[in-house]
Amino acid sequence: MSETRSDVAAHDESADAEPKGRLRSTGESVAGFIRRVPFSIALALVLLATAIATGTAVGTASEATLQTWAAGVITTFDEGRWWTVLTALFIPDDPFQLVFGVLASILLLGVAERRMGTWRAVLAFVVTGVIGVALGTLLQWIGSLAGEWWATGTSADLTLDPLAGIVGALITATAFMGVLWRRRIRIVTLAFILVFVLYDGDSSNAYRLIAAIAGLFLGALLTRDPSTLRARRSSHAETRTLVAAVVAVTAIGPIVALVNRTELTPFSFGSYLFDDDPVDLDTLISQCGATADALGEDCLKQLAIMSAQGPGMFLLSFVPVLLLLLAAWGLRIGRRFARWLAVAVNVAILLFARTALEVTVTTADVEDGTWSVFDIGELIVWALAVLALPIGIIVMLTVTRRHFQIRSPRPAFLRFVGTVLGAFAVLAVAYFAIGLSTIDEYWPAADAGDLFVDTLKRFVPPHFLAVVDPIVLPGHDLTSVAYQVVGPLFWAVFIVAAVVLMRQARSEMGFADRLRARALIRRHGGGTLGFMGTWPDNAYWFSADRDAVVAYRVVNGVAITMSDPICPPDAAGRVIRDFASFCDANSWVPVFYSVHPRYLPVFDELGWQHMSVGEETLVRTTGLELTGKPWQKVRQALNRGIKEGMTTVWTTWDELPLATIAEINAISEEWVSEKELPEMGFTLGGMAELKDRDVRLMLALGPDGRVQAVTSWLPVYRDDAVVGWTIDFMRRADGSMNGIMEFLIASAALHMKEEGAEVLSLSGAPLAAKPLAPGEEPPEPTPMTRLLEFLGRTLEPAYGFSSLFRFKAKFNPDYETISMAYPDPLALPTIGVAIGRAYLPEVSAKEAVALVRTLTK
Repeated sequence: MSETRSDVAAHDESADAEPKGRLRSTGESVAGFIRRVPFSIALALVLLATAIATGTAVGTASEATLQTWAAGVITTFDEGRWWTVLTALFIPDDPFQLVFGVLASILLLGVAERRMGTWRAVLAFVVTGVIGVALGTLLQWIGSLAGEWWATGTSADLTLDPLAGIVGALITATAFMGVLWRRRIRIVTLAFILVFVLYDGDSSNAYRLIAAIAGLFLGALLTRDPSTLRARRSSHAETRTLVAAVVAVTAIGPIVALVNRTELTPFSFGSYLFDDDPVDLDTLISQCGATADALGEDCLKQLAIMSAQGPGMFLLSFVPVLLLLLAAWGLRIGRRFARWLAVAVNVAILLFARTALEVTVTTADVEDGTWSVFDIGELIVWALAVLALPIGIIVMLTVTRRHFQIRSPRPAFLRFVGTVLGAFAVLAVAYFAIGLSTIDEYWPAADAGDLFVDTLKRFVPPHFLAVVDPIVLPGHDLTSVAYQVVGPLFWAVFIVAAVVLMRQARSEMGFADRLRARALIRRHGGGTLGFMGTWPDNAYWFSADRDAVVAYRVVNGVAITMSDPICPPDAAGRVIRDFASFCDANSWVPVFYSVHPRYLPVFDELGWQHMSVGEETLVRTTGLELTGKPWQKVRQALNRGIKEGMTTVWTTWDELPLATIAEINAISEEWVSEKELPEMGFTLGGMAELKDRDVRLMLALGPDGRVQAVTSWLPVYRDDAVVGWTIDFMRRADGSMNGIMEFLIASAALHMKEEGAEVLSLSGAPLAAKPLAPGEEPPEPTPMTRLLEFLGRTLEPAYGFSSLFRFKAKFNPDYETISMAYPDPLALPTIGVAIGRAYLPEVSAKEAVALVRTLTK
């Protein structure tokens, strides 16, 4: 596949041809992006110029610069320099902020400008930036007058911060984006800012938060669309991505607190433990005495700080961070273990919240004096803030739990438990034994009970239990090494074991069986729907000679196959009988679903029942010509697309540039978000199935090179060769050309004709009946056909099966009935429920209500 886009060849009116195009490379996309963001480039240059002029390019801002241009309570309110709320947006405070500001201007503000245009970007930057700085300083001024802790502590701050306007403009621009990126950018950006507000507390972070909130409402105002403020439904994959992102962002908070060491946030506890110049143990002993009972407050503070010194304790303090990042990785791939890990870490944060606050009170420079009612009230607010974040994460993980149901094999989990418990036992016993042999050298004086408690504390981050009695320090060199090593070593074992655990998928078959099944599909084909047998969540049954396979899923005790058996033509009867015996041995009801007519005589011989469940639409591509009146609508769409500069690309997922992958993800997520109804699965593939190396994509590109529509095509095999393609995934972008799907499918058909393919399958149309031939009489209705007609009419408002069938009829297909075969009519209710659950395995209460509401309109 080429990486540059070329002009479309002139269309020959006398012969239909695929309008081939080429995808833009990543380099071309970047160059095009830069040309469209003049304000972002200009702001980056302004930041560079002001930094050079004021000296902040090589150092922090001078007092004169701050007093003249920076915003704050002193300059903006006390001295009346109102212009500072604007000038603060154009001068970086130091070299670090200059670099970050220039990058943010080009990238983040560039994205905003690209989405909503230059003049809206200028307006959003100025308006949200000024609102963020002005309202932030106003709240600081009012709070400082009332004696509020944070406002009083930051009232002397003078702030230069271009990021407030950049963040505000970015959030404003999300109103102009599709649902996918609107949701991603808002959630991740607001989570980042909130973490810095809670763990850092600097004035600039509060200004950015206010600017971001202002951007939400400004975006809705500029688009004149209040619905941009409303939460939209997301797919399973997107929900996993967003939840993982939130967990990962909240994990970095302790790092922020450690780096900044501020007393101005409720989450800063523990950062005081890592003193830059702690006293040594001998000095502490000489100053404080030999027993814990004699320690005063200053000695207790120094003892707590000493207990947290050293490389091991430093690493141990980051265990919650590492565990949450590990959980975020697992959540991204839908692992159930990762959800429980994230919940456990946040529960631990809640359980240790009181002792963590004691760490802050003991080690920080908290002023003595009488606490006022206002101070007590503020303490309560801060305490609630400490609890609110972990509780919020736990609630989020509970609400979204159905998206994280991928389990590891039971043997793998047992190995994980054994490894972790074994490592804990070995390390704990080793430390206790070493400590017991040198117990006379601990300070303050310790006994076996104190040592036992200290052994358990070696595995807990120091900011959780540093001031919990007993606090004892080893004096022997060997014990000191063990003191530093056992905790980090245990958690290193835990993390490695957890990674191994989450990389193992729970499956009823091994990797070799999957490869064998794919090889048999290539050899025997399995019909036009056979490739669906390679999809995840399928189980495989192999014949005794390993030359035949049946792909199936067990739902509620019903084994439902994925279309035809995959076997040599003359072995079909034997394979079907053997699979039925296998199901009987497991007390399952066997159901062959979406089987083609040539297999029905086998089921008749077995005395099974069978019924139509839809019609497959087939287009013969050998010698295909889009001529004559039957092809008029399709030909019009093809010609219109060519006239408007539309082109197509036949490719695979692995060959796509990153920009194109992002566009396809956005199109799919937009489609999902617009539907309150649950996504269907089983024989209907989604984004995950696009990524198979044997699946092909046909993309429709607009004149600007952006993806307008996407289809995926499953290969149809015979004797290890591809003889046709079956459509699976279809999505179109909002605002794309009318008739874009007709254009894309017709282009795919012409491409397949050129490649020598025999058939194009538009897949099955559920609950549909093929049109009668001229003069053909309809069959006599039966109770089952009446039921199917009723289901078709009932589900039509929700899923549009009849509309889809009529769309496929435009391509003048041949029709082939696909059926469901089952052994026992009395099992039909159970079979119906099982098939329903196969298509809709996870339906939330909200989705169920939406489905019922749609069906009863």
